[in-house]
Amino acid sequence: MNSAVDRAVSCIWERYGEPLSLTDIAQSALLSRFHFARLFKEQTGVSPGQFLAAVRIYQAKRMLAVTTMSVAGVSAAVGYGSLGSFTSHFTDSVGISPSRFRRACHDGMSALGLPQQSVVPDDAEVGTVRLPEGYAAARVYVGIFDTRIVQRRPHSATLLNVTSQQSHPYWLPRIPVGRWYLHAVAVADSAEPEPWTQRHLLVGGGDVVQAGLGAITLRPRCRTDLPVLLALPDLEAELEGLTESVAHARGW
Repeated sequence: MNSAVDRAVSCIWERYGEPLSLTDIAQSALLSRFHFARLFKEQTGVSPGQFLAAVRIYQAKRMLAVTTMSVAGVSAAVGYGSLGSFTSHFTDSVGISPSRFRRACHDGMSALGLPQQSVVPDDAEVGTVRLPEGYAAARVYVGIFDTRIVQRRPHSATLLNVTSQQSHPYWLPRIPVGRWYLHAVAVADSAEPEPWTQRHLLVGGGDVVQAGLGAITLRPRCRTDLPVLLALPDLEAELEGLTESVAHARGW
């Protein structure tokens, strides 16, 4: 990484628990505050402050999932001075409270799933999603959000099983007038004979919906992508059975 935005993103990921200011982040990018803020938003779609807030909630999710820290301890560790403010922001972004998220991590996210698509309504919006080269199967979550960040409850969403390199169709209810963003998140296995060793998070979309849903080509997540905050269904657990079915069909 050597670009100004790359340096700033690295700073945010490394120092998210500190009381970082715009000046601090701009200094890490070796730019003036004004020029840095404009460049950062051009490249990421959000302000440095929004990116920092997203990283803090993302890291809070990780701590709640893999540590025994109290919710108050997690709140302090990710830079919040108020437990109430943290709880409100976490719940708004993730869709469930910190304590419920922790329980879901241990009990499974299946209850947060969505029904499989069936007959397409006449007024539905139709699009396609496609795996990148080298991937054999994926469990894909596609949704319409009111923000560039995958957070808060979507206007509508669906889950898909994608098992080939061909474009896979999907549909969502007609999108109301307004500014909406199309996001896709997937857990995917490579096309190698031992796919369980090559599992990856893929992302796609992120643009404003203009004339229909269009085509999404998934790609591996990169460091400057915004973290996924919404508590999604247990995509990886669901992928286990899907991968086994694909492997069996291909004689692996």
